[in-house]
Amino acid sequence: MNLTGMLHGSRLLDHVGFPTSEVLGPDASEDAIQDLIARHGLIFVKPLFRGGVGKKGKAGLIGRARTLKEALAEKERLYFAEHRHGNAYAKANGVTFEAGVPADHEVYFAISDDSRFRAPTMTLTHRGGVDIEELPKSDIATVPFEALTGLKAFVVANALTDIGAPKEIISPLVQHLPKLWELMHHYGMTTLELNPIRMRPGRDGRVTPIACDFKCGFDRDDPRVARLGLPVQLFAADISAFEQEVNQLRTHQGQSDVFVINENGTILAPTFGGGANSLVTEVLGDAAIISSDFGGNPPYEKMKAVAQICYRHFLQQTNVLFIIGGKSNNTDILETFRGMGDALREHFASRGPTPLYVVVGRGGPNLVRGMGNLSDTLDSLGVPYRFFGFDSAISEVVNYAKKVDLWMRAGGRDEVARHLGIKSAA
Repeated sequence: MNLTGMLHGSRLLDHVGFPTSEVLGPDASEDAIQDLIARHGLIFVKPLFRGGVGKKGKAGLIGRARTLKEALAEKERLYFAEHRHGNAYAKANGVTFEAGVPADHEVYFAISDDSRFRAPTMTLTHRGGVDIEELPKSDIATVPFEALTGLKAFVVANALTDIGAPKEIISPLVQHLPKLWELMHHYGMTTLELNPIRMRPGRDGRVTPIACDFKCGFDRDDPRVARLGLPVQLFAADISAFEQEVNQLRTHQGQSDVFVINENGTILAPTFGGGANSLVTEVLGDAAIISSDFGGNPPYEKMKAVAQICYRHFLQQTNVLFIIGGKSNNTDILETFRGMGDALREHFASRGPTPLYVVVGRGGPNLVRGMGNLSDTLDSLGVPYRFFGFDSAISEVVNYAKKVDLWMRAGGRDEVARHLGIKSAA
């Protein structure tokens, strides 16, 4: 669940008193837009996307206007703009009009959980406004801190000093940045990013940090999100019927995070674990149908229901059912494999067999029993398979699944169909 942009971001930042640029929504009147231009000289017109899609500036999706005529022309150009970055796609529905903020310095700030430190981590640089990956490491401070004590002012001050930030911006940032941890912690956020924060000079010579772009992610299972009173439709992005069905299965135990990457893909990859999901999604590319994380020790009933939805929507087009994850600490492999195997058996019984090759890479509690149970199911269905244990490199398992997919496309699917007694592999 992601939220981007200053239309709602400014309202969230108001909860902790963090200064923001002035922003008007898509329903702003021409008089209001003209007044905004008159007071600030320059405004930015940005498309409103649901969810988080990056690199909008590089794609030319941010308009600049100094007159009402220019602002209305940019509104027409961007109101229903389409944007694709990597596997993410979004279509705008509206624009915002945001006041330009004069500044000599721009700052990048983010808080997220970092697996290296197993703690919330602040990322900070006084060279914001650009892709942070393009900066030298000497200009970036990455500092973990204790969640119980929060982000303290001295942590921010030390980080800015270490990266050589200009003295005039340190005190204002030390005053305001710790507020962002309060916002993140008290309202169920998992990530928060401001880029840029523009350091606006005042008449007294002091500068004030002004948030000019906002991104955050929410934990949908955290009840603290409800404190914000955000409209439900804000998160009702353009999701497929498949994603909607799986999302309805969200419970306190077991994750059910899915995203359709390519509805015409040929590898159905139920994945366990965020790290595995990132690797699998990147390596499989367009062959992957979904990006998913079904970890968190889902019970048998939930795993079976999730698998049934996956099979009902995508098994007919699937060459490779790729069940993949790292070595689990707490997910019961027997329960998850039993649920997925039983769902497959029932799918074949109700809808008939389909040419399929199953590749499994997994580790964790009850692994041997789980693989034994799943192999018995696949043997009874006549479906070919290959299993890899925790001692196999996950990257090699992913590459093996890709090779099987290529074999299926090159005639293997017809061969499996004949083995299953199916007249046509289509």
